[in-house]
Amino acid sequence: MSQVGVRALRSAALLTSGALAVSVLAGCSSGDEGGRARAVPADIAAAARADVADGGTLRWAVDALPATLNAFQADADAATARVAGAVLPALFTLDERGRPQPNPNYLESAEIIEREPRQVVRYRLNQQAVWSDGREIGAADFVAQWQALRGRDSAYWTARNAGYERIEKIERGADDLEVRVTFAKRYADWKSLFTPLYPKEVTGSPTAFNDGARTRLPKSAGPFRMKAVDAKAGTLTLVRDPRWWGEPAKLERLVLRAVPRAGRAKALTTKAVDVADVDASLAARVDRAVREGKAGAPGSPAPGSAAPGGAAPSGAVPDGPAPAPAPDAKAPSDALKSWATAHGSDEAKAAAARAARLRDRRAAAAYEAEQQALRGYVVRRTLEPAFTQLALNGESGPLADERVRRAVARALDRRELARTVLAPVGLPAEPLGSHLALAGQDAYADSSGALGDQDTEEALSLLADAGFTPEGARASAAPKEGTKAGAEGSGAPSKAPSGTPSGSAAGTPAGAASPAAAPAASPRAGAGAGATAVDVPSDEGLYIVGDPQPADDPWTGTYVLAPAPAAAVHSRLVLGQARAVTSALTAPDTAAAPDTAAGRSAAPAGSAGPAQPADDPKPPRAVGAAGDTEPDTGTAAGDTPAPQQPKAQGGAPGAYAPAGTAAPSGGKAPSPAAGAPVGPLGKDGQPLTLRFVLPSGPGSESLRAVGEKIVAMLDRVGVRTEISKVPDASFFKDHIASGDYDLALYSWPGTAFPATDGRPIYAKPEPATDGSLLVEQNYTRVGTDHIDQLFERAAAELDEKAARDLVRQADARIWAAAGSIPLFQRPELVAVKKNVVNAGAFGFATPRYENIGFAAPKKK
Repeated sequence: MSQVGVRALRSAALLTSGALAVSVLAGCSSGDEGGRARAVPADIAAAARADVADGGTLRWAVDALPATLNAFQADADAATARVAGAVLPALFTLDERGRPQPNPNYLESAEIIEREPRQVVRYRLNQQAVWSDGREIGAADFVAQWQALRGRDSAYWTARNAGYERIEKIERGADDLEVRVTFAKRYADWKSLFTPLYPKEVTGSPTAFNDGARTRLPKSAGPFRMKAVDAKAGTLTLVRDPRWWGEPAKLERLVLRAVPRAGRAKALTTKAVDVADVDASLAARVDRAVREGKAGAPGSPAPGSAAPGGAAPSGAVPDGPAPAPAPDAKAPSDALKSWATAHGSDEAKAAAARAARLRDRRAAAAYEAEQQALRGYVVRRTLEPAFTQLALNGESGPLADERVRRAVARALDRRELARTVLAPVGLPAEPLGSHLALAGQDAYADSSGALGDQDTEEALSLLADAGFTPEGARASAAPKEGTKAGAEGSGAPSKAPSGTPSGSAAGTPAGAASPAAAPAASPRAGAGAGATAVDVPSDEGLYIVGDPQPADDPWTGTYVLAPAPAAAVHSRLVLGQARAVTSALTAPDTAAAPDTAAGRSAAPAGSAGPAQPADDPKPPRAVGAAGDTEPDTGTAAGDTPAPQQPKAQGGAPGAYAPAGTAAPSGGKAPSPAAGAPVGPLGKDGQPLTLRFVLPSGPGSESLRAVGEKIVAMLDRVGVRTEISKVPDASFFKDHIASGDYDLALYSWPGTAFPATDGRPIYAKPEPATDGSLLVEQNYTRVGTDHIDQLFERAAAELDEKAARDLVRQADARIWAAAGSIPLFQRPELVAVKKNVVNAGAFGFATPRYENIGFAAPKKK
């Protein structure tokens, strides 16, 4: 995915958000971690230009025609980025590892020429670079874009201004080809600016910016230019730009065709497109068709496939290693019976039998024709520059307690979740180890050790520490005198579905009140605390923050409560209770006694730091980082600073944990037998139940599979979940951004500029003047002052190595806070006509549109 595409998706999320807004740490090595965690290469059938035919029209499927051609507006989407990348200047493009590289079509050079007292960047422009009307690209275009995006003029409807607000002035240099940009504040990610670059005719006034570039571009400067938009046909046509000074585009035309995901299979079988992103099931069908073609085996309908008119062919059989029998083949006895029926006296039955066999033959023929069409495609695959995470809402309820969040995270087998999605499509099934970089990027380092791997014993200990025990789920706590029990008494906003009784087995923890506009109860509601999840089959998809979602009404803000304070003091009583619970779960008939001596609690095997006396009032102690000299000045909203603690062996700089938390490298106590699910945990008679919100719209089945596995993993540690499936149109705005969830799965796009793009996602929420909480894009509501400080330092650090180290420290802190758990990079699967070259699964790499085309015929 190009730099334009990634940042366009993030910009859409900025406005949508309404803000426009431990165990010890794994080592943050200063070495090239990204080089050791190798990226999966792009899969585009790379070919030299000499091997690409001149001419032709390529039809590229997009979800919908772009709502705007202005990549800096809130409703910009992937189609917007596709057009911008082909027709507008990109000063820097990304390579396969997500590293920005100067684009020689527009730049002769770009460099920092002064650092003190102000950072000054000098751009030397390609003297041939001109707009489509012949005017040179120059300083006036830079100035107009800066003034539109710096955030000082509210008349411009911009989705983001990151970086532009740091600029002090832009001026012409020694000649018209030189542009000097002076920064008021140092900015490490200066290479992210002015890509794409719009002509001053688009950015020079609010009217032109807001409306002038939504459906047309007055000027362009790329290998293609816009020719026409046909809304009725759902096509946008680009043609070669005769003024393009670079290597001419190989294609004569590039047509973006609107094809919804549900229509991709038909588009391929009718050969209506040449390139299309596909889901795993359609990719498997293409792969199967190719295998059948190579084997020379006749095709047969896939299991569950429907014949024309909706009838399922009776001869459908599963795909297997042996050729499938013909769909109308019958055993001799069945054939004789069929013949007798067809030629007997019952004319109605005979007619029905003949019609059924005719339908089968037609269905088989139609399926074979579809498979024959699919054999003209190949699936190109890599890892998409986007990752799926489990978000844990730390605003209120059980997940406001850091120990509960950490317990949920320690219950997850992230490698198994990655295998669920990536192994079936033939991609490396490795869990992602960073929130801020993807495998292969220079800033990547696996910092998941700040939280620890899957450990049932540790998860149970953390839950017991937080007060959730089997006895707590069964106990009936009497309400205190003068107060009301349940939601009414607490006044805390609930994230539970409406209709779920407070305190019921399937309900949320006591102290929750249903919101005014809560969705209907999930299938799990009322099923009982010990019930297993029933995930009704659906076609929900993986939700990527920033993807366009329907919005029929304006929405301006998020009003939430600040998270409650996190970790409490570890005491002898809590540790003894944790061991007792674990022993009870492992051997229910055996009494367990706390391991204590001389009034002190013994630290469990692998614990970090010495055990504390029962009356020790000291709070959890921070773990210092090598080279991390600043104390942590705050935790999640409302938290207090924590003093520093000596670093434990095997740790990494920058995180903290409750005293007594087991280090990842330490020994582990036995887990419950054979990994069997334990009974429900609870506190004060209320079961520990979390509402798991998933989108219910069309998409891939992989999200459903991941959600089901997470439910099972949490069941094993006594955490019950209620799955709530909601429409795509309301999933993000009404649930994720507003905080109406406990657990949710959605994806973030990767970025080449983590110090800039990562900050709003993980920034500590701040109270607004009206009493609301400004969360920017931090929809988990979990953050710390120190994380904010590390982002600010990284954004201002002009030494690239030092900036990477700061990003890695920030990532380790984010892991330790356990607000979001990265699971895996998403697969990128693209069906491409076999003769298409230099196109397919690009990964991070920016497409070179001028090189895309069809393979030239082989010379004899």
